[in-house]
Amino acid sequence: MNNELFDRANERYRLRDYRGALMAFTECLQDTQYPLAPGEMGLLYHQIGNCLVKLKNPTEAIQAYSQATADTAYGALGTVECNLGMAYASLRDYENAIRYFEQSVQDQANPTPYKSYMGMGNALMKLGKSAEAGVAFREAALDESNPDPTKALLNLGVCFMALNRPADAVASYESAMQFDMLSSTRNKLQASLGQAYVACGQMEKAVHAFEEAIADKTYFLSDSASVDYQRAVGAVAQGTSESSQATQVLQLADMSGLDVAADGTSVYDEAVAYEGEAAEPFYYDEPYEADPTNFPGYVGAYENVDNDRFFTATDAELEQWSRGLAKQDRKRRNVGLKVLLFFVIVIVLAAAAGVFAYTQGFGYPTQDEVTKQLFADPSAAKETVFSSDLDEGKINAMLDPVVADGNVTIDGVNKSMSDSTVYATAATEGGGSVQYKISMVRDGIGWKVSNIELYFPSQS
Repeated sequence: MNNELFDRANERYRLRDYRGALMAFTECLQDTQYPLAPGEMGLLYHQIGNCLVKLKNPTEAIQAYSQATADTAYGALGTVECNLGMAYASLRDYENAIRYFEQSVQDQANPTPYKSYMGMGNALMKLGKSAEAGVAFREAALDESNPDPTKALLNLGVCFMALNRPADAVASYESAMQFDMLSSTRNKLQASLGQAYVACGQMEKAVHAFEEAIADKTYFLSDSASVDYQRAVGAVAQGTSESSQATQVLQLADMSGLDVAADGTSVYDEAVAYEGEAAEPFYYDEPYEADPTNFPGYVGAYENVDNDRFFTATDAELEQWSRGLAKQDRKRRNVGLKVLLFFVIVIVLAAAAGVFAYTQGFGYPTQDEVTKQLFADPSAAKETVFSSDLDEGKINAMLDPVVADGNVTIDGVNKSMSDSTVYATAATEGGGSVQYKISMVRDGIGWKVSNIELYFPSQS
């Protein structure tokens, strides 16, 4: 690798010239005079992805990070997969985000798995999976590499409130209070603790927590927190500060947490994408190795916590709580007819989506799959991938210039309802490459090859 060019790219990145850094990293990647050693391709694509993130282009960042993960010799694949999860989450593709977060935490070399657990928990909360999110936030809180578990503990408490477990939420919030934090975070935490106290019937403690939250006049209670505050004040005034009957929390509590908006917006909104600790791209040369014992306010592994059930609760217990609440909710609202109506609507929407996908050129097998099958074994593909309208002589003529390549590169696909064009590059045995233009026609729901010709981009 051209180390001088690489250092220049890093300097531009340090100076926040992300576009200049992107160009320099790309030039370093394409510099044929300096062959890349094992792991250096992954390193360069990792840095290119970071630049694209800073330029607010998560879609292309995903492509770069994906190229980085293909380099198995690169030693920071866990952090790249975490960045992939963050990029997908910024696009509201939470399913893919969770998939990459899960891969990231399974990487034993990942120096900061708590960041992946935090991202996973946020995405799961957006999907309404409170039990699974609670498991992720708990893992983030217990991760020894996490220098500041407050955010994980606060969000864990939110999950327990959603699971109608306010006593466990109180334990989580009180544990978080042991750590130093920003005043804005502490205010949010105090308000959440106040709601948990109300749900437990501990009104005097609730009043104190709410008043702590608004004491510096920089924090405003949410609508649900304001209702609980007034309820707690009224109970204390009437001398019933310790109520034996807990209140219902599912409909009233603020379920937003930190980094998880309650209004359905993206976890990582485009305006602030990748800002802050959890979402910041991780640099290859500065793995996070903070010692939590050096963090201000650290008092050990949650010492002096009276109720730590949420640390020992199993994943199965969390899931059981979630299912039990869902069952109770269905009985209360008599949703049998609504469920039937929902499935009818889903079927209709699925059919409409299928028709739309067909008109947009989607099908199975896809154009990419047909192309890969063609180049993997051109002689065998003669019987399977070509249109039935073609005679054997024409097929043989089209196959003459085709180079067998099990890893053919798909450069682009132009789709329409009835025909498509695929541009592909195949590698020759001598180390060269040949570009092709493959025309396809619709065959049922899939595609068949109708023509193959050599393609020269300079003539297009």
